[in-house]
Amino acid sequence: MTITLPEPDIQMALAERLVYWRARILQPALLEAVGAVGIDGLDRETAEIVPARGRLLMATNGLRAELVFPVPVLLRYAPTLVGYYRLVMGYSQKAFYTRDAGTAPLRMMEERGTVGRTGEQLLPAFCQAMAGAGVALLESIGTRRLSAGFLNDLALLTLGAQLRGSVNNLIGERGTRQVFDLIRDLLKPHIVEEADAHIVIRNAAGRRVTIQFASDPDIVIHELLSTGANRNIIAVEIKGGRDYSNIHNRIGEAEKSHQKACKRGFVECWTIVNVSTFREGVLSRESPSTDRFFRLSELVKGSGEEFADFKSRLTSLAGVP
Repeated sequence: MTITLPEPDIQMALAERLVYWRARILQPALLEAVGAVGIDGLDRETAEIVPARGRLLMATNGLRAELVFPVPVLLRYAPTLVGYYRLVMGYSQKAFYTRDAGTAPLRMMEERGTVGRTGEQLLPAFCQAMAGAGVALLESIGTRRLSAGFLNDLALLTLGAQLRGSVNNLIGERGTRQVFDLIRDLLKPHIVEEADAHIVIRNAAGRRVTIQFASDPDIVIHELLSTGANRNIIAVEIKGGRDYSNIHNRIGEAEKSHQKACKRGFVECWTIVNVSTFREGVLSRESPSTDRFFRLSELVKGSGEEFADFKSRLTSLAGVP
C-alpha cells in the first residue's frame, strides 16, 4: 500500500512569513527595540503609565514590563510594535483597528512603520488603555504560568490565524495565475497585446478578445464588438484551496460570483477547483450557475480529457481556430 501526501505548501508559506514577522511584530523585534531605546526612558514612562499592580506582577517573575505594556517612547522608535501588543492581547486586526475604539489611525504604525501626526496624539491614550487590558491579562494568567515564552506563545496564537488567512489568499492568487498562464499559452498564436494582468487576442472574425484578471470573478473574457460594446463571454472562478472539507463553502462563494456574472450577460460561467476528486452532481446543485467544473490539477497537466474539453470550449467561445 502506497501513502501519498500533498506538498506542505501552506506550512512552507507560513514559515516564510513567520521569519518576516519575527523581525517586525514578535518578541525578537521588541527586545531589539528595548535595547536600542535604553531602559532609563522606558522605566520613566512605565512608572507613569503602567499601574503598580501590573509592574509588580511582571517584576515578580523577573520580566521587563515592556513585554506586556507599551509606552510611547518605544512605539515612536519602532511603530510596528503596535502589532506585537495587539497580538499578545489576542485582538485580530479587524477587531482592533476600529473607528469605535479610536484605534483606526494606529493601523499605519503596524503596517507601514510610521507614526503620523494623529498617531502621535493618540499614543499616550493608547498606552493607558493597553495598560488596563494588560493588567487584566496578567491577573488571568497568574504568576505561576507567566513567562516570556508564554507571552510569545500567546502572540503566535493570534498571528497564526492572521497568517493562515493571508496564505489562503496567496494560494488563491497562485491558482488564478496558473489558469491565466494556461489560457495565455493556449491562445498564444493569436495574441496582439500582452500585459501582466491582461492579454488581448484577435479572433477569426477580426475582433479583439480580452482576457483579464478581475476580483469577482477571478478571470473574465470579453469580446469587443464592431459597435464598440463589449460582449461578455466567459467568467471564471478559481478556488485554489486543497482542503476538500471546505469545498462546499468555496463553491458557495463561486455561485455568488457567477450569479452576478449572469446578470452582466456572460455566456458561460466556469468554476475551477483544486481538489483531486469531487462529485459534479453535488457541486452543480450548490452552484447551478456554473456551466462547467474543472480540476486545476488536470488542466495544468496539459493533456487528458478534461484539459481537451477546457481547450475546446475556450477556443470555440473565444472564436479562434
